[in-house]
Amino acid sequence: MEPENMQLENVVIADGVRSAFGRGARGSLVATRMDEAAGQIVRGLLERNPQIDPYEIEDLVAGNVLGGGELAQMTSNAVCRLANLPPEVSHVTVNRQCGSSMQALHMVARSIMTGGAEVGIAMGVERMGRGIAAREGGDTPVTRIHERIVALSEEQKRPDPDHDHYYSVDFQRYLLDSPANPSMPQTGQNVAEAWRLSRPELDAFALESHQKAEAAYGAGYYDDQILPLTIRKPVFDEEGRTRFDQQGEEVVFARDECIRAATTLDKLAALEPLKMIVSYGERELVITAGNSCPTNDGAAALLLMSEKVAKSKGIKPLLRIRSMAVSGVKPQLMGVGTIPASRKALKRAGLTAKEIGLAEINEAFASQSLVTVRELGLDPKGVNVNGGAIAMGHPLGASGARLLIGLGHEMRRRGDVRFGLATMCIGAGMGIATVVEAVD
Repeated sequence: MEPENMQLENVVIADGVRSAFGRGARGSLVATRMDEAAGQIVRGLLERNPQIDPYEIEDLVAGNVLGGGELAQMTSNAVCRLANLPPEVSHVTVNRQCGSSMQALHMVARSIMTGGAEVGIAMGVERMGRGIAAREGGDTPVTRIHERIVALSEEQKRPDPDHDHYYSVDFQRYLLDSPANPSMPQTGQNVAEAWRLSRPELDAFALESHQKAEAAYGAGYYDDQILPLTIRKPVFDEEGRTRFDQQGEEVVFARDECIRAATTLDKLAALEPLKMIVSYGERELVITAGNSCPTNDGAAALLLMSEKVAKSKGIKPLLRIRSMAVSGVKPQLMGVGTIPASRKALKRAGLTAKEIGLAEINEAFASQSLVTVRELGLDPKGVNVNGGAIAMGHPLGASGARLLIGLGHEMRRRGDVRFGLATMCIGAGMGIATVVEAVD
C-alpha cells in the first residue's frame, strides 16, 4: 500500500511563560535549584492551559548550554520529573549555545509539522553563575579549545567572495587579523568597528533598552509572561560567596534583576571598555559592560501544538510559526549571524523585512543589534519594544524561548501586527531566526 502524500500541519505557539531572570553572580536565584525552577515554569504553563492533558505531550525539548550541577547530564529528564509530567512524555536536551531554546522550538515544530507529534513543549534553562565560577578556576587542557580546531579555523577564516555576501568590505581586516576563535566581547568590538559604530551610539541603544524594559514593567506588559517563583533568598559571606549551608527568608521572585532604571548616558559613558578586547583597526574600544548583555539565571517554556488541535480544544494561540532558519558565519563576526538566518527565514516565509511589524533581536551586544536592524532594513520603532537582553538579561539556554514569549504576548496585546521576527546570534559563529504570524 503506497503512503499518501504528506500534508504539513500548521504549528502554533499556544502559550509561553518564563521566570524572571536573576543575576548570574550573587543574584536572587543562585541558591535555587534551576531544575526545580524550570519544573515550576513547565507546571505553570500547563496549569494555564488545562485543556491539554499531559499525556498528550509527545516530547519536551530542553535547551541548556553550560550544564553542570543539577543541570548536568540530561536536563530534560529532571525538568519532566519536577514538572510532574507522566513518564510517557519523552524528552531530550539540546545545545546550540545561545540559540538552544529556539532550536528546541524548531525541533518540536518540525515534528508537529510532519505528523510526528500533535503537542510538545520547547523550553530552556540556564544557570550562568556556576559556569562563571568554574571559569574562574583557570584554563586547563580540557577546557581549552582543541589545537586542531584552532588550526582548521585559521585556514577557514579568510574571506570567501562567493559566499560572504552579507559581510561589508570593512570586514576583511577582522577576518584576517582577529583570532579564529575570539571571545564574544571581541566579536562585538569587531562588528562595531566594521560598521563604524561609535561608543555614543552603543550606549544610547543600551540606555533605551533599560528605559523600555522599565516602562513595560510599569505598564504591566510582563504580567502574563512571567511566572512568579517562590524561592529562598541566598545568603552570602563577607567575600560575596554563596553560603549553600544556609537559607534566607522565603520570597517571591518575579522581576528581572538587571534592569537599571536609574542609569543615564553619563553613567554608561563613564564605564571602561572590557579588558579582554582589542582593536584590529586601531580604533576606539567601545564594548563595555553597559552596552553588553549581563550573565543570568532563568528558565522559559513554550507550549506548541498543531493548529488543528488548538482549534479542537478552543485554545486561542499566541502565534503561528511561518518559517525557521539557521546560518553559520565566521566566528570573528559572530554577532551578524542574525542577518543571513533572518534573510533565509524571511525568504522561506515569502516576506520582506518591511512586512515585519514587530521584531525581537537578542541583545548580546548593542553593536550586533544595531547592525542587524540596519542590514535587514527593519523599522527600529518595532524592534525590542519592551526592552531586550541588555536590560532583562541573557540566560543562554532560555533566551530563545524568551524572545518568542515576548513577541507573542506583545503581538496579542497590540492586535494589529500580522508578522513578527525573532532572531539571535550564536556563539562560535551562527545565527537562528523564526518568522511568526498572528492567528485570526
